[in-house]
Amino acid sequence: MASVYEATDIRLDRTVAVKVMHPGLGDDQEFAERFVREARAAARLNHPHVVGVYDQGDDTSDGQDTVFLVMEYVPGHTLRDVVRKEAPMPPARALALLEPVVSALGAAHRAGLIHRDVKPENVLIADEAHGGRIKVADFGLAKAVSADTQHTATGGVLIGTVSYLAPELVVDGRADARADVYAAGVVLYELLTGRKPHEGESPIQVAYRHVHHDVPMPSLLQPGIPDYVDALVARATSRDRDQRPADATVLLHHLHRVELALREGLDSDPELAADLLPRRASTVDAADEPGEDTMPEPFDAGALALLTEVDLRDSGLVADGSPDRTTALERHPVPSSTPSEVPVTEPMKAAAPVAAAVVTAAAPTTTQAARPAPAPPGRASGKAPSKVAPVTTTARRRSKKGPVALLLALLLVAGVGAGAWWFGWERYTTTPGVLGLDEAAASAELESAGLEAEPGEAAYSENVAAGLVIATDPEPGGKVLDGGTVTLVLSLGPERYDVPQLAGQTEDQAQDTIAATNLAFGSSVGRWSETVPEGQVIRSSPKAGTTLKPGATVDLVLSRGRKPFELKDWTGKDYDGVKAALEKRNLQVEAGEEYSDTVAAGDIISQDPAPGTVVYRGDTVSFVVSLGPELVEVPQVKAMGVEAATELLEGLGFEVETEQADIYLGIGYVSSSDPGAGAEVPKGSTITLFVV
Repeated sequence: MASVYEATDIRLDRTVAVKVMHPGLGDDQEFAERFVREARAAARLNHPHVVGVYDQGDDTSDGQDTVFLVMEYVPGHTLRDVVRKEAPMPPARALALLEPVVSALGAAHRAGLIHRDVKPENVLIADEAHGGRIKVADFGLAKAVSADTQHTATGGVLIGTVSYLAPELVVDGRADARADVYAAGVVLYELLTGRKPHEGESPIQVAYRHVHHDVPMPSLLQPGIPDYVDALVARATSRDRDQRPADATVLLHHLHRVELALREGLDSDPELAADLLPRRASTVDAADEPGEDTMPEPFDAGALALLTEVDLRDSGLVADGSPDRTTALERHPVPSSTPSEVPVTEPMKAAAPVAAAVVTAAAPTTTQAARPAPAPPGRASGKAPSKVAPVTTTARRRSKKGPVALLLALLLVAGVGAGAWWFGWERYTTTPGVLGLDEAAASAELESAGLEAEPGEAAYSENVAAGLVIATDPEPGGKVLDGGTVTLVLSLGPERYDVPQLAGQTEDQAQDTIAATNLAFGSSVGRWSETVPEGQVIRSSPKAGTTLKPGATVDLVLSRGRKPFELKDWTGKDYDGVKAALEKRNLQVEAGEEYSDTVAAGDIISQDPAPGTVVYRGDTVSFVVSLGPELVEVPQVKAMGVEAATELLEGLGFEVETEQADIYLGIGYVSSSDPGAGAEVPKGSTITLFVV
């Protein structure tokens, strides 16, 4: 009925989805008004698992009314994609996918909205980058397209996806919250098995099967499915809508019970399964006259055939004689009735006229008592006739005790019936549905029904906010004595635990602390630490104070103690480079200086500790750094005698050589030296004296 476009809201600068109704729909004034009314109702539905409706309008720029909706844009995929890739899937995974859908439907039902077209294509799943949230789309649109006047047994048009249609939609065309419950049950069956419960060569045949055949047990295709999951599917998809949960809020309660059993690892829970299974309808007297028919009018097969373009002769509306698949009641039978009673389920009663309405008319009835017809000539009548001798009888006076006994018997039966009516039904009332309300609102709702409310033990819930009711005892729809007490189970919100402070504990102590907070120990890894002793926790991952779901894993980082280093031989290396390298390893460096005739200035002469020694961060390494050769100042020897000057210089550690000056007189005095006086030269250098 529409095309959907990705668009940009230029006022708020956000990406939105625009659903544009197909041309011509907006021309119908009644449709446009109904569409606006339903769109506004859907826009008021504010729930984290419902696609938000931002705006609604119509465009007349092209000469015709084009009605459109502006909705939240959900980047990702649909539940149909998940069915194709993962189904059949384990029950826990299927319920995890269905739970947000049922929660959204419950919020809609409490607001008075019915979806009417629940199917995997209308369940959107955001990608991981956008949180992976599951959202239900198109609330109210099915109702907008199909008003009650167009959606009846005789009106001619049946709206909805045929694989998920509740039987009553096919029979009389009217829907309530239980039709959404039925569709959700079919979706659950499809998640569990990877197949739709009813298939046929044409939509009309599928619709026929919804009316005449129970949804099979999922365990017939997937034997590992527990019995209570089978029972949940059977309860949600019961053909008798009175046997289904009253709305999605009640279905959500049953779903939580099944999830709890799955978390406990139960392969079977006969008590839960028996409680969830739909009950058989009340028995009927086998002697009821066949002419009495209290069934609802069958759906207009001709209209549905026109809708699906199927010839009535090929529609499959005539029972084909094939046996029905195993039903919930056959898998889990209840005690059989007495021979005088014939159990008949409501769905079969409601569905039986469908084929008859298309194929034949009811046989005429007479007002006279039926008499056995004589057997035709040459054919036995079933029992051989026997000859009975005539008996002469005389009139007998009627006893007066008969009417009195009859009256007493009638009074006794009436008394017993009245007592049974009072003790078994009248003094009880039905527990109202208060799931999702806060304690004050729930108490007020119960008090208005003549009941008292008391808080029970609170419980955690992943999808019900803290302080709201997640369960009642008795459960919604259950029986409770007038003026009795209903126990409210309030939500504590999602069950979460903070990662405890584990630093400084040993690994065993930390594991015990993690287990005590309902978290799980993951793994541990060692790291060097200069401050935390070996074997103790340095930190946790996630860090202390992080809020996690129960059972989430916490990893530990354990200390391996101080990190050791083996010293290399640094002698002869440049001191400045060695110091920088050691300080990066958090080692302390000290240095002394000495003159060396063999080691260049700035290089390391020696180290302590010696090469090969193991040290740790913070330890000190000492070095002796060369200042190079020792320098000595050349003294003034000019005008001194050669012998005196030589003795002075040799005393300072110099080597002395003599040469005749350019002007040599032979008097034996020094005229100059090389290097000259005042020069600083290494000790042991040679000084040349020039003698005149």
